[in-house]
Amino acid sequence: MSTTQVSVLLLSSLSVLTTWAGVWLATRLRENARAIATGIGFSTGIMLLISLLELVPESTGIIGTSRTLLSFVLGAGLVWSAHLMIPHRHLSDEAGAVDRRLIRSAYLVAFGLILHDGPEGFAMANAYIASPELGLLVAVAIALHNAPEEFAMAVPAVMIRRKRFLYAAAVLSALAEPAGAVVGLIAVGIAPSLNAHFMAFAAGAMTFVSLHELVPMAQRYRRPVQFGLGLGVSLAVYLALSLIGGGAF
Repeated sequence: MSTTQVSVLLLSSLSVLTTWAGVWLATRLRENARAIATGIGFSTGIMLLISLLELVPESTGIIGTSRTLLSFVLGAGLVWSAHLMIPHRHLSDEAGAVDRRLIRSAYLVAFGLILHDGPEGFAMANAYIASPELGLLVAVAIALHNAPEEFAMAVPAVMIRRKRFLYAAAVLSALAEPAGAVVGLIAVGIAPSLNAHFMAFAAGAMTFVSLHELVPMAQRYRRPVQFGLGLGVSLAVYLALSLIGGGAF
């Protein structure tokens, strides 16, 4: 196993720690709508910033605007197709669900979250192969994003008091990102010249998740100020990471 492969797998494992941090927060703050809205705002912001200001420009510099746009659209389209073909409830539906609906939402939301985590690992792997500095930035941003996202989406499972299910879903969600990273390594190993396309593809997938899932979910909590605060914090964190990187990002 090469040094690059080991580094990618280690970085993808950061999501395991932050996933469990998010689950722990959900067990403590399950009815705090302000905290949930802030977390969703942060998750949305950090994913859009990384996708649109890092992955897309990196890809554009290598393969040009038109090809980057095509791969970006394909990535968003693939996740959208998965949403149509795989029956999981839209993440915004969990807010306000009760009784059987809440139970159903808990299972389907967890399944949807696991589906979303794969592209994140894929994006990190391809970013690291293109530039270790960029890969590190993407890995840290995704890890930070996972905590509030897992927190928001673990709430239904916590409310129905099914800890075994909650922990099982958390394990699968945490492992989904390393699995996505492995897929990214394999894809680049088979076709190294397509790495820039893979980055744009992953950016499209993550942008779709942010706009199609997280934003509607935040609207359901009706806390626009807290959502905006989360967006602002994500921008501050992104700028801080860039400064720490000495402009290398």
